[in-house]
Amino acid sequence: MYAGLQELGVANGEDLKETLTNCTEPLKAIEQFQTENGVLLPSLQSALPFLDLHGTPRLEFHQSVFDELREKLLERVSAIALEGKVEERYKKLEDLLEKSFSLVKMPSIQPVVMCVMKHLPKVPEKKLKLVMADKDLYKACAVEVKRQIWQDNQALFGDEVSPLLKQYILEKENILFSNDISVLHNFFSPSPKTRRQGEVVQKLTQMIGKNVKLYDMVLQFLRTLFLRTRNVHYCTLRAELLMSLHDLEISEICTVDPCHKFTWCLDACIREKFVDNKRARELQGFLDGVKKGQEQVLGDLSMILCDPFAINTLALSTIRHLQDLVGQDTLPREAELITKFLPMLMSFVVDDHTFNVDQKLPSEEKGPIPYPSTIPEAFTKFLQENRIACEIGLYYILHITKQRNKNAFLRLLPALVETFSDLAFSDIFLHLLTGNLTLLGDEFALEEFCTSLFDGFFLTACSRKENVHRHVLRLLLHLHHKVAPAKLESLQKALEPTKQSGEAVKELYNQLTEKLELRKPSPAEVTETPSMELPLPTVPTPTSR
Repeated sequence: MYAGLQELGVANGEDLKETLTNCTEPLKAIEQFQTENGVLLPSLQSALPFLDLHGTPRLEFHQSVFDELREKLLERVSAIALEGKVEERYKKLEDLLEKSFSLVKMPSIQPVVMCVMKHLPKVPEKKLKLVMADKDLYKACAVEVKRQIWQDNQALFGDEVSPLLKQYILEKENILFSNDISVLHNFFSPSPKTRRQGEVVQKLTQMIGKNVKLYDMVLQFLRTLFLRTRNVHYCTLRAELLMSLHDLEISEICTVDPCHKFTWCLDACIREKFVDNKRARELQGFLDGVKKGQEQVLGDLSMILCDPFAINTLALSTIRHLQDLVGQDTLPREAELITKFLPMLMSFVVDDHTFNVDQKLPSEEKGPIPYPSTIPEAFTKFLQENRIACEIGLYYILHITKQRNKNAFLRLLPALVETFSDLAFSDIFLHLLTGNLTLLGDEFALEEFCTSLFDGFFLTACSRKENVHRHVLRLLLHLHHKVAPAKLESLQKALEPTKQSGEAVKELYNQLTEKLELRKPSPAEVTETPSMELPLPTVPTPTSR
């Protein structure tokens, strides 16, 4: 409590204890100690007896004076940090730190020492090491001081950042697995600026400040984790962090990140949920501007483009452009993906238009045109072998589901069983699909629809992919009342958790079971109603003669 006072020649509690132990007149010794160490104002001495008359303890008085002086000193330190020439102000702060640092462990003085260090752009290394070695001091120091410690201690900085990264991934997964299934409010609903206000992004932004070295460390953590786990949420965080610093106009970082302008342009597209021709050319220009030997820049740009929010915007824009092309009777050109896969998607759009027009014709003019049920083998192959084709194909399926186009959905659904890197069973796609399927709620009463969706798609992966198991249970929790009882019973059996199933699956299954139990009729309702029909009399069979 009194650490460091002796170094400054100030008496402390131990000194008083020693004085009282060795003196013959304790009262005189106390009076002398008070005179030597009290507030040295002549006018105060005559005023103190008035406090005694009011029953105010001297401790309370001195504590009040001390608190007031400490506040004044804190204000003065902050003022020194802003006034005069840079060299002069920092020299004053360094001198003050040298005089006060010995009291850093004294709780009442510690805020002043921490304030001095906070305003110093470069705290002496020796003092930084002393702070770092003491857990309580490290915890108490300002983020401005911690930045100086972190920039030369990557492991310590990693320990601070790691829980935040885990929290970020967990928050994203919680949104994807939310029991609230909606086509209007989903994973992609929040705007980029809203997402950047999240706790983790804001904390990381504060921890980095204007320190390029710390920013580079965070980026390296994100690159390493993405390569190790392939979790695309790290890509989202990479973009959000850069744009958060952009919002604060931290030019020290934005100007040195080669991805800044590309990310800024893409962020505008994500905000508007569309990539127009002008921005498409800008984005292409940034990519073309990457020179040979700048592989790390390409790697970072790949992470920015791998952000699910970027893919969502690009894929939706592609589907919209395809619909425009169908209306213009034109086809995409250049590259196999453009000349073969996209025209295939356009042919599906044409099939829909043809079928819809046929349905609207008077019955006498109708031709016998059933809805196409087959899909080109090349389409399935594209979804299995080409990442970009697969992403666009999945978004086309989300598009037709959102349009309540049951025929087109059932036609293309078999192609989703085997896709590139199992993208059709990824959390983001299943999150969006389950939301869109709520628009086809009435179809769940049909055996054909449920068999195609559950048996033909979901259940093919449930046993090997727990996330699929969770998404199916989420969907049934929302739409179980629409499913035919016999089908619901078979699904309940098929979805029963195994011993290896995680707690999340078991919890969802229990919730579903409870809901189904509530729907069951009571025993009184199940009791058979007596038959009102009279039995027919037995008629003897006539014998042949």
